[in-house]
Amino acid sequence: MTPVGMQDRKKVTELLTRFPIDCFFSSPYKRSYDTIAECADAFGMEIKTDERFRERKAGKNGHTVELVEKRWQDFSFCEPGGEPLGSVQKRNIEALNEVLVSHKDKNIVIGTHGTALSTILHYYDPGYGCDGFKRIWYWMPYIIRLDFDGTKYIGKQELLIVERGYEE
Repeated sequence: MTPVGMQDRKKVTELLTRFPIDCFFSSPYKRSYDTIAECADAFGMEIKTDERFRERKAGKNGHTVELVEKRWQDFSFCEPGGEPLGSVQKRNIEALNEVLVSHKDKNIVIGTHGTALSTILHYYDPGYGCDGFKRIWYWMPYIIRLDFDGTKYIGKQELLIVERGYEE
């Protein structure tokens, strides 16, 4: 982990240790896992990884603003070798619902990625689209609390925004 990543992880830990946390889940990707690892250690808990919380599989030349906008206009579109946002959203919502059901009324931390999180937010708020996604490009880490009653979405609150700058 880079020195900047270590500083970010400390900010995440400082924030999340103010809340009662019952369990931790993460994408298996190192960046997401490492971001919440110190916090999980502070609680003496393990992080359960779930492949479905991983980032979108990027295809060839898939990082242009035009392609990002096209993907958000059409959730079935993807560049060659890439994964459409509809697929990302489906697997993330499936994983999230399983976690919510199996950990009913618990405070859960999930470490994931910008595109994955954005498709979750879009699922619950269809008005959250490409502009919302582009807004968080510059925030790493970005901690948001989603509130649920069972699997019914109630609301959200942004808790931590670290403005980083977009990295292509």
